[in-house]
Amino acid sequence: MGQLGTRNVKYVFITGGVVSSLGKGIASASLGLLLERRGYRINFLKFDPYINVDPGTMNPYQHGEVYVTEDGSETDLDLGHYERFTRLTMGRQNNYTTGRIYYDVITRERSGEYLGGTVQIVPHITNEIKKVIQDRGNDADIVLCEIGGTVGDIESLPFLETIRQFSRDVGKDNVAYVHLTLVPYVRASCELKTKPTQHSVHKLREIGISPNVIICRTEEDLPEDVRQKIALFCDVDPDAVISAPDVPSIYQVPLEFHHQRLDALLLKHFRLPTPRVGMKDWVDLVNRFRKIHKTVPIGIVGKYVDLQDSYKSLIEALQHAGVKQGVKVKIHWLDSEEIEAAKEPSGLFSGLAGILVPGGFGARGIEGKMIAVRHARERKIPFLGICLGMQLAVIEFARNVVGLRGATSREFDPNPPYAVIDLLPGQADQKDMGGSMRLGAFDVDLKPGTRIHGLYKSARIRERHRHRYEVNGEYQKAMEEKGLLVSGTYSERRLVETVELPDHPFFVASQFHPEFRSRPLEPHPLFLGFVQASVSASRETGGKA
Repeated sequence: MGQLGTRNVKYVFITGGVVSSLGKGIASASLGLLLERRGYRINFLKFDPYINVDPGTMNPYQHGEVYVTEDGSETDLDLGHYERFTRLTMGRQNNYTTGRIYYDVITRERSGEYLGGTVQIVPHITNEIKKVIQDRGNDADIVLCEIGGTVGDIESLPFLETIRQFSRDVGKDNVAYVHLTLVPYVRASCELKTKPTQHSVHKLREIGISPNVIICRTEEDLPEDVRQKIALFCDVDPDAVISAPDVPSIYQVPLEFHHQRLDALLLKHFRLPTPRVGMKDWVDLVNRFRKIHKTVPIGIVGKYVDLQDSYKSLIEALQHAGVKQGVKVKIHWLDSEEIEAAKEPSGLFSGLAGILVPGGFGARGIEGKMIAVRHARERKIPFLGICLGMQLAVIEFARNVVGLRGATSREFDPNPPYAVIDLLPGQADQKDMGGSMRLGAFDVDLKPGTRIHGLYKSARIRERHRHRYEVNGEYQKAMEEKGLLVSGTYSERRLVETVELPDHPFFVASQFHPEFRSRPLEPHPLFLGFVQASVSASRETGGKA
């Protein structure tokens, strides 16, 4: 492909070894925070090795949370970490899958752009990946590129081959390789084992990549002798062996890296200045997390509760709101199918100060979620419904207050007696499921004097959406006459965006996903209001809801 670009952009490639789910996303986001705080313009890029074009149609048990960006892209959950840790806003261009790369190459081949040549992984696929990496550097000083999967996986090989070639194209001084591995503690022998890290680095070097930095995930800090051993056998400087121990909060990770001078090490490698880094607000945040002793119990009712990554942004948004108010949110996971099966489901909600019903798809577990909604409504327990959670709040109200027996969503029943939740206009004939929902940021107009207007302190907000069904406007008047207030709308198409119960301590539900806009230093107003109401409820009941 030849020399890439003309600007002297620096590239940091983050790879993982030994096992998956070690925290490459957190490591990338933490490093991005430190470099941004030193005054550098950064950008992120996440490559996922699966063949799906995006994760939008994947089961959460397969992939975890689908993170929705402002531009309506369905992306990997690591983009959520990038946004929460830095000032950047991610988009479609920040997440590429194998499927998307191959799709673009095959599309060009079909249109004859390769002039009849044989299209191969090298150079055509690798050149396409290079182009994507180069594009991310157009408005950045430093690009942080995370390679999904684990070194040794066959799926990751084209990406690893590309980043091997990349240093030849842009110059070795402009590229740094950071490898994240596991250093397990074997209790039987009472020692940390470095062999998995050695093998992982050796596998990487077989491909032709020698890491400049090795980040070691451990239960405790790495002892100096273990650090020296890894440095010797993996051919890196001892200062480049970074300890990444388990910490109480993910927001402590940047401080751990900074203490070990990881950001300074990379800037030195790039021969860039190391201006002072301002981290006082972040240090204060971490200290607040450490000092919190009070807890507030909140139940999350879902059907993917065995994999908490399915609700990653939701968990973080609750913690952001909690730390702002000096409490730790203690999450109780409630399986909606277990609620359905229970003879006395009300006992499952005992002791909860708040109930949250999040988004989701499909009919499984729906009745259990509606039992939770009804319990919160009738027992005056603070309630927050999000996306599907709002739709179920509307269905529950229609059935049990308005008296529309059999009211439901067309998603669950194609021919319901009362379709209080129906398809978006123009989607009845939609066959392609990928990327065909109402996705991304839309304006929402809030009714003055409502609870949600008071929380946002604004008449118009902008929030991210991911859904295919809407509240059916034909039933709005009947429900409002019975007390369910429509407090927010998308005026352009007269769509219901938020509902609330004015005579309830806190009963608010939104069609949009507020969790995607919550930040540790700027908690989202909806979560602040919900957690605050839950704290008040906990005080009043002594923790017995």
